[in-house]
Amino acid sequence: MKKKSVSQSAFFKLRVLLGVLLCFAGVTIALLALGKASAQPRISAVQTNRPWNGFAVATKIAPWVMEHTANGQQAEFFVVLSDQADLSGAASLPTKAEKGRYVYTTLLTKAQSTQEPILQLLRDSGIEYQPFYIVNAILVKGSRELADTLAARPDVARVEGNPVIHNDLPQPGAAEETPSVPTTIEPGIQYTHAPQVWALGFTGQNIVIAGADTGVRWTHNALKPHYRGWDGQNANHNYNWHDSIHNSTGNPCGNDSLQPCDDFGHGSHTIGTAIGDDGMGNQVGMAPGAKWIGCRNMDNGNGTPARYIECMEWFLAPYPLNCTTSEGDPTKAPDITTNSWGCPPSEGCTMGNELQAAVEAQAAAGIQMVVAAGNDGPSCGSIDHGGQAGPPSFYAASYTVGALVNGTDSIASFSSRGPVTIDGSNRTKPDITAPGTSVRSAWRGSDTDYRSIQGTSMATPHIAGAMALLWCALPSLRNQITLSRDALNNAAVHIGSTACGTAGPPNNVYGWGRIDIAAAVGMPSPTATPSPTPTATGTPSACAPSTPSPTATATATATATATASVTPSDTPTPTATATATATGSSTPRPTPTPRHRPTPPPRS
Repeated sequence: MKKKSVSQSAFFKLRVLLGVLLCFAGVTIALLALGKASAQPRISAVQTNRPWNGFAVATKIAPWVMEHTANGQQAEFFVVLSDQADLSGAASLPTKAEKGRYVYTTLLTKAQSTQEPILQLLRDSGIEYQPFYIVNAILVKGSRELADTLAARPDVARVEGNPVIHNDLPQPGAAEETPSVPTTIEPGIQYTHAPQVWALGFTGQNIVIAGADTGVRWTHNALKPHYRGWDGQNANHNYNWHDSIHNSTGNPCGNDSLQPCDDFGHGSHTIGTAIGDDGMGNQVGMAPGAKWIGCRNMDNGNGTPARYIECMEWFLAPYPLNCTTSEGDPTKAPDITTNSWGCPPSEGCTMGNELQAAVEAQAAAGIQMVVAAGNDGPSCGSIDHGGQAGPPSFYAASYTVGALVNGTDSIASFSSRGPVTIDGSNRTKPDITAPGTSVRSAWRGSDTDYRSIQGTSMATPHIAGAMALLWCALPSLRNQITLSRDALNNAAVHIGSTACGTAGPPNNVYGWGRIDIAAAVGMPSPTATPSPTPTATGTPSACAPSTPSPTATATATATATATASVTPSDTPTPTATATATATGSSTPRPTPTPRHRPTPPPRS
């Protein structure tokens, strides 16, 4: 047998030595790793599931949250769940009562059945939170580590910020003394032809309009008789008032006010233009026979997405003071809401579709949300690209209002224009226009305080009041969102403009034109979209509530008061009004093009 060579023997020994060294190195590394791990401090429950794929988690967290939780900061943010409710079933239900109950139950059940694992985690870790159901989301206050941990969960779709948004509200003119003998109805009310509808006996009876704003001075002479919480002798604010301001500093209304309070004046002014009348000649409102309720969503003009959503959630199913959403009652929901607030991306409002989902949930429940276009004009596209532009003005489900120079068919220079391009839709906005300059209405200074201000905020409640008159005069249209918008659009006095696109109607300056509520009440019902309820005829019928009134005594009292204070013989119609009516009715108006359905599609 042959012997191994010397070189082969040396090579074999070298291989053995290298193998031993490698094994020793591996054992040493393992021991060091175990030692380092054992030396790490214990971490809280919310941090135990940190993902290995940090990039995937970061894409679920909004840039605002990343910025405001950097360097150990804490911030408020929404944890939006992946499983969102499908409200499509509401579309086939014929009445507001049925729609409202279905939407409320569906949304609340979805939230309660999916949020508990996250809520338990937050409770165990001592984290502040507020659950929502109108959109399946939870507001929390925490650190970047908390945001990372929650974003890593498969049941969380995204983490969105809750920035403070400053609404640049219009400043009022000088305080006015109440005139001893008011001589006329406010010019904007006359120019929309509301007095002609009053003369038919329709003043908005049995319709409820809600204001989402800076609050309301509920004792104001022009507002108190029309408050749903006032029965003529006693006030009951349960189901009629909610305050979503919980953490203000130095606000004259404080936090969580248990009665309606206005910290600025803007909210009293807007609800006054919708329903105001003091019974002594100050006829400042479109629908003085309607009732109002309110929710404060701005702290001296400062809002947040959470405050906005909280008010929309309360409108969907109001609940008593010091109670929770589980005690909500959708039969006490308003018919219409008037909204003069915004959430501009320029101030950090870069939410996903949370606000849109809340707006669409109201529409699915048969609640018409009337929204100011904004005051970023005159540039084309300013409705979504102006300095203060943002949702909800450009949503399809919002009935968006531009401002006219009072008493004319000229657009106010500040009124925001379309088209909507931020979502790629090229949607025409605004939808309609109404008087928005030199509008006189109630103010917060005293029970006889009136101020004149301007803005699309002032135009918006003209349309909310007009919708109340329409539903009072034509009950079969009540809470049928698309048909009702079509009725007002078809009857509007078309004002052509090619400044921001085609002349229309509609166009991106005036929408379908200037509101003419008398024409809408007197014209045949539109037939653009099938309705689950019988089609309205062209002849107005008596007002009749389609849902039980939450406060029977208050409704009866206010109706009698409004009827007594708005007498047809005391409401002369100026020559200019008659001329405008003739011009508007002589121009054929095409049926509005189909718009986005108010019921949101299934969200997964």
